[in-house]
Amino acid sequence: MRILFSSTPAHGHLMPLLPLARAFRDRGDDVAVLTSAAFGPMLDAERLPLLAAGPEMPELLAEGARRAGVDDPTVPSPAVAAEVFAGARIELSADAAIAAARGFRPDVIVAEATDYVGPFVAAALEVPYAKHAFGPLIPAEFTDVFDVIAERAYKERGLAVPTPAWYVDPCPEVLQGPGWQPPQGRLPLRTEAHRGPVPTDGPVTPAALAVRTRPKVLLSFGTHFGTPALLRPIVDALAPLADLVVTLGLTATAADYGDRPDHVEFVGFTPLAELLDNVDLVVTHGGAGTTLGTLSRGLPMVVVPQGADQFLQAGAVAGARLGAAVPPPAGPEAVAKAVAEVLSGAEYRDNARRAAEQIAAMPSASAVADQLAAALA
Repeated sequence: MRILFSSTPAHGHLMPLLPLARAFRDRGDDVAVLTSAAFGPMLDAERLPLLAAGPEMPELLAEGARRAGVDDPTVPSPAVAAEVFAGARIELSADAAIAAARGFRPDVIVAEATDYVGPFVAAALEVPYAKHAFGPLIPAEFTDVFDVIAERAYKERGLAVPTPAWYVDPCPEVLQGPGWQPPQGRLPLRTEAHRGPVPTDGPVTPAALAVRTRPKVLLSFGTHFGTPALLRPIVDALAPLADLVVTLGLTATAADYGDRPDHVEFVGFTPLAELLDNVDLVVTHGGAGTTLGTLSRGLPMVVVPQGADQFLQAGAVAGARLGAAVPPPAGPEAVAKAVAEVLSGAEYRDNARRAAEQIAAMPSASAVADQLAAALA
């Protein structure tokens, strides 16, 4: 079996695909990943071949802003987002993506939920595709704008927009919105916190848990949203309440934060699975991978959304009483107040543990790989 995974060139979109990609690889299937060249080192470490196609995210953002007629591509705008994910990305990636995929000869393409290149390639090669969600079902009022832009590109190539044959869904039902109905072809998939490649030189002995007298809080705004200018005021507000582990994203350093407050540890890019050990609560921007990974460990959270689908996760977490949401323009004091409330509330911890039990009952990645392979046989 030949399985091609396709992703927008962003860590938060690609990493949720890795458990299923590993499962197919470990079955002995031929697996490759279609995304931009920047992810080559990460995929090399995963022993997953890269089919490099299309520009990196900064170029896509700039082009999306140009097409939408705005100056700042970081300002949330449905028009910019639609051009970035559907219009610009298809136009700037399609030819290289189709050529690379044709050489790989996939039996099926698995595309993450906001990837519009994978389905485009599936239509061009006339192979089935599966949509792989990374969080709660995105409401149609958001995706419809993307779909209109994408359909324009299909018509220009004489292609029909394909319907996914399967919907791989790592989101537990507790996080889905009111009135949610399972999409056609839904395959539940047990989510997991992102981990690095499995060591090949034997098992690793877990470190002993430290004796603590204060709560321990992970403050992580993912790979791109956690700027020192945004996080330092939150660090200062939380340091009196708890011991903090603060992630630096891809570019920041501890020096960028100035003098380090007491009870604060800064860490570079580290798989989430390692960061969640011995933690009482997570303060996050609400990226889907961080949200689901945190819940898989039964940990409550405080979500401080910054953009994109993060507001969807924030609302779902607060609605299910798995934690609290602190949307802007609320400041660091509001975040500290929410952290104190969640840490002191047994309801949040109990609900998070129940969410973890619901996640644990979902089929594993290997079981889903077997199910898809059987459907394709």
